Amino acid sequence: MSGRVGDLSPKQAEALAQFRERVQDILPQLPAQHDHFLLRWLRARNFNVQKAEAMLRKHLEFRKHMKADTITTDWKPPEVIEKHLSGGMCGYDREGSPIWYDVIGPVDPKGLMLSASKQDFIKSKVRDCEMLQKECDLQTAKLGKQVESITMIYDCEGLGLKHLYKPAIETYGEVLTMFEENYPEGLKRLFVIKAPKLFPVAYNLVKHFLSENTRSKIIVLGANWEEVLKKYIEPEQLPAIYGGTLTDPDGDPRCRTRIKYGGIVPRSYYVRDSIKVHYEQCISISRGSSHQLEYELLFPGCVLRWHFKSEGADIGFGVFMKKKMGERKRAGEMKEVLHSERYNAHLVPEENSITCADPGVCESWKGKGKGWRNVLRFDNTYSMFQSKRISLSVEVLLPDTLLQSPKDRGRALSGPELGAVGQ
Repeated sequence: MSGRVGDLSPKQAEALAQFRERVQDILPQLPAQHDHFLLRWLRARNFNVQKAEAMLRKHLEFRKHMKADTITTDWKPPEVIEKHLSGGMCGYDREGSPIWYDVIGPVDPKGLMLSASKQDFIKSKVRDCEMLQKECDLQTAKLGKQVESITMIYDCEGLGLKHLYKPAIETYGEVLTMFEENYPEGLKRLFVIKAPKLFPVAYNLVKHFLSENTRSKIIVLGANWEEVLKKYIEPEQLPAIYGGTLTDPDGDPRCRTRIKYGGIVPRSYYVRDSIKVHYEQCISISRGSSHQLEYELLFPGCVLRWHFKSEGADIGFGVFMKKKMGERKRAGEMKEVLHSERYNAHLVPEENSITCADPGVCESWKGKGKGWRNVLRFDNTYSMFQSKRISLSVEVLLPDTLLQSPKDRGRALSGPELGAVGQ
């Protein structure tokens, strides 16, 4: 049984009755009191009444704290979020559910994080969720059937390493957690289109914030994404830029009056020069010396990412490759991957990354020389009088294994529900 109104097992119906009785005291304070609403919380907790009750009571506190009942009318996001955070509702799917678009490529994560608070980002997403829920309610009244979830389309064209900016990923993780805890069963399906090779790495960074049920609703589409979208969305409800016929009144195929496309954040919006970073380790490099750190990238699509700052003066830095783990070599004896140069990391922290995408970076995987290791080399050999102290964090970001093979494009990322879509 699906656990929805009209499709309940005797055990599920009994759980619903118990749940309604146990939350009777808070029902008047909730945005809805009907069975459809209560069943969303029960399904999210596999009809465990006690867990569903705890979840709903916690949600009520969340609503009070966020002033969710009035957030769509009484609160406006900062201008920088309004103008430069992409996304928007545009059209309805064939079942009448609202469609939300997120356009990833043009977004400037670092610029946004330097221009607004994390709380503002979370609050803006709460506002979006409340607006979409109100739209679902309007569709329910208009169509005479229950509409309680949305379709999402993630346009990942242009997804790059800048989008893996750690403070932004951490904030996005909090947004996903907020969504899971407070808007259960609000997602019908999520289509990922135009996903580049980096997508499995990006997905792997955030998937642990998502429940198995939510993961099962994510479908990564291949080259036939327009054809698949039109199976679920009438052409007149789909923007022309995505293969439909819908345009703005002025003929704009991107429907920019309804979907924001983001863009580079002007520095005039910045309210801070940098975001405080927690570095995982500190090293001291003697005058006239260097320091090496070794890492191994085993799979294509892996990303080696670093973030460091120096104290008091600049520091040289480069990335190299060598064959044997542990055996120290001079820079001239190793293969250069990222040219070594001096960075003013005492003034501006340095962050960058390389992707294991070709034999020059990932030879151990390609089989062109077993045992190759990447070496991050901090160079202080040019400084005869001053030692350097470096604070740094280094990560090896792994791709999601379910997304490694092209044959998996068009499949849900967990579970069989929509496994054949887009193949």
